[in-house]
Amino acid sequence: MSKIWNGKASLIELDVSGPAGQIEGAGLRLYNSETHQWSLNWANSSDGVMTKPVTGEFKNGRGEFFDQEELAGRAILARNSFLDITPNSSRFEQAFSNDWGKTWETNWVMTFLRQEPEIEGSKTQPQSIPSETARAQHDFDFHIGTWKTHLWRRIHPLTGSNIWVEYDGRTVVRKIWQGRANLVELVANGEAGHFEGLSLRLYNPRSHQWSLNFANINDGTLSQPTIGEFRNGRGEFFDQETLNGRAIFVRFAISEITPTSCRFEQSFSDNGGQSWEVNWIAIDTREKESTDKVQ
Repeated sequence: MSKIWNGKASLIELDVSGPAGQIEGAGLRLYNSETHQWSLNWANSSDGVMTKPVTGEFKNGRGEFFDQEELAGRAILARNSFLDITPNSSRFEQAFSNDWGKTWETNWVMTFLRQEPEIEGSKTQPQSIPSETARAQHDFDFHIGTWKTHLWRRIHPLTGSNIWVEYDGRTVVRKIWQGRANLVELVANGEAGHFEGLSLRLYNPRSHQWSLNFANINDGTLSQPTIGEFRNGRGEFFDQETLNGRAIFVRFAISEITPTSCRFEQSFSDNGGQSWEVNWIAIDTREKESTDKVQ
């Protein structure tokens, strides 16, 4: 597990094997400083799709997080619990209820024992996979590393306003699942203030598409993902959202990719994609590695 936002978020990577096969997943935990609650967001590498979050908090050394889901066509409640917490161990349980919390049936139990950090290079090598998946799952390899970021943001999109603000910051991108997912952390400052955000990008090996899941430190909530793919060196990702009560299309584009720079643009359309208005531009320039490393 690794801390993000000085502990206001964390990323957990799970890789377990047994008689029933292998489970490889990632959990993104986000803290909402207004509600003082956490949202737990989970994705499995087999489909690269973020599930609906469970939300809750810790009280008296126990964490409980709830959600309403569907199982076999019926509405149920889901509960995730963290208990028996010590400095070096903890227990996790998932339980379902089909009588709205009167009774619960546990269906998932995990115990955690703290280990020493793994020596770099000791991880097992990924298994061979089909060529199309092998290519597409490395679409974001170009962005792994540390970058200087300069960005522009339109203050009032789709209002006729052309007022922009600028920020300068730093972006750090690291691999998850040998490249089939990656985590982006952006910290920037500018005339409009301080900005911290993250994006968890997940690859779906069935559709050969990526979902980009964004969260801002201010509310600790994952936005609805934009979904798409790379073609001819350009990535385009789309979503339908709501802005000022109106349904709009969102397009996130990645272009001008070189070994040392790349460009990101977000645009909105309120006419079904006939025209687009850009409201976010970011230029990343790769930071040079330090030459002062200890030999």
